[in-house]
Amino acid sequence: MRANRSTEFSRYFDFRLGLGIPLLLMALLLLLDPSGLDFAIERLFYQPGQGFIGKHSFWLEDILHDRAKQLVIVFGVLAIIGFVISLLPSRFRVWRRSLGFLVLALGISTSVVTPLKALTAVHCPWSLSEFGGTETFTPLLSERAATDNPGRCWPGGHASSGFSLLALFFLLRDKRPRSARVALVFALGLGAVFSLGRMMQGAHFMSHNLWTLLFDWTICLLCYRWVLYRAPLPQHAEQPVLKPLEG
Repeated sequence: MRANRSTEFSRYFDFRLGLGIPLLLMALLLLLDPSGLDFAIERLFYQPGQGFIGKHSFWLEDILHDRAKQLVIVFGVLAIIGFVISLLPSRFRVWRRSLGFLVLALGISTSVVTPLKALTAVHCPWSLSEFGGTETFTPLLSERAATDNPGRCWPGGHASSGFSLLALFFLLRDKRPRSARVALVFALGLGAVFSLGRMMQGAHFMSHNLWTLLFDWTICLLCYRWVLYRAPLPQHAEQPVLKPLEG
């Protein structure tokens, strides 16, 4: 008897394309300095003598930043609790692999931000002399200007709270493709809103958040390939073998 493909195998995914496009975009961001576009966009949110228009916004800081991030953290904690329960003899055992993937993808996507911030020491727009601060701007791969206050702004941390939910797309794509598409739009939209909010506050340049999106997509994709993906059978393997008629 042939195994049920809908439960045993994943829907086909072109990993060369899914991984190649973000890696290509990363290379372009390194080769083509995006600072000109970054500054042009950030000046739209800056008023000389007053600062960034969203710097002291209650909705951007308290609601869109603090409360929204807390909701994502709660979701992550629930995923961890579910995974721990799935390790016990319970009805959650059938979800062990899925919950394990979710915990792994969310955990790595959000945890890589802090060490990268410390490693790169990139300053936020609000710290730069061009926007009322005191620090000197330097591109990502350039040596940092001498300072007593190294930056902690690359990649975008708050954007990662939204883009890390790309894990839901990969979690759902094999068994619930329609829900997976909804999850994809939701994660991209939430990450974009989080990114825009922090840009309006002067906390990040656009490229900081774009890097976050590329990192989170790549991490979620690799976790999906490692934990959940089950390669479909070759096309010829699905064709039934016809036996010659006896008579």
